[in-house]
Amino acid sequence: MDHQKTNDILKKVRQIEIRTRQLVSDSMAGSYHSVFKGSGMNFDEVREYVAGDEIRTIDWNVTARTGTPHVKKFVEERELTIMLLIDISGSGDFGSAEISKRELMAELGSVLAFSAVRNNDKVGLILFSDFIELYIPPNKGRSHILRVIREILYYQPRGRQTNLFVPLDFVTKVNKRKAVTFLISDYCLSGNYEQQLSELKTKLTICKRHHDLISVVVADPHEENLPDCGRLTIEDAETGRQVELNTSSPRVRQRWNEAATDRRQKLHRTLAAAGVDRLDIYTHQSYIGPLLSFFGARKRRLTR
Repeated sequence: MDHQKTNDILKKVRQIEIRTRQLVSDSMAGSYHSVFKGSGMNFDEVREYVAGDEIRTIDWNVTARTGTPHVKKFVEERELTIMLLIDISGSGDFGSAEISKRELMAELGSVLAFSAVRNNDKVGLILFSDFIELYIPPNKGRSHILRVIREILYYQPRGRQTNLFVPLDFVTKVNKRKAVTFLISDYCLSGNYEQQLSELKTKLTICKRHHDLISVVVADPHEENLPDCGRLTIEDAETGRQVELNTSSPRVRQRWNEAATDRRQKLHRTLAAAGVDRLDIYTHQSYIGPLLSFFGARKRRLTR
């Protein structure tokens, strides 16, 4: 890699760091911490019993030795492992707005990574297409986070297609302890869509038994609402298959939009049936509002 390209990459990473750090400080301080809990409770100390303490926390050995009731005090095990599973297949290159789907995935991943490091949590990364392209084991620290962001932004994938089953299987095998796992993808499934969704539901359900799994669905508005711009040759970025459409025809646009809406609704039902939380973000809108709303809704549900 030449010196100029290296400098450009470092500059881009630094820009994302500044922008996402500001967001984490201003908008998300506390939201992340309150939504994601540690994996258990750790023993902290023994202290004298006071009225209102749970009887079951009494330390009978210390009580017998001192002649005074004592209880065990526990604190939440705060440290978490955050796993980012990010789709870098060919369909992510599309974007009709200012940024592509992959760039949006990268910035969202950066926000989550900086939120994690601010809370002293570990962050790991899995980049995938139809196979595992890159795995970075969970770790802490600024240099680690910057490497994660750099790889999300600039890793050059070898595969073009998507296989969502691969990262779900992989994260279950490599992370034996429970992790907060974000599956960030545009969920472009190839082949028989109904069959793919059925298999996806099974994989999601299995993964959710081991991890706190959250699905982030990234989309572009023109994927669902075809614009009126004459005859277009549309190419599938993953398979290379081309189709010519007359977008000036209201009937063509309507059928396209109905098919896209149907696919999205089926995906939503699949995620709901698997019990997986879902966050929808679009390339033409800021992700900040939806992300904070997602955190808020999740917090309210968990504290009921």
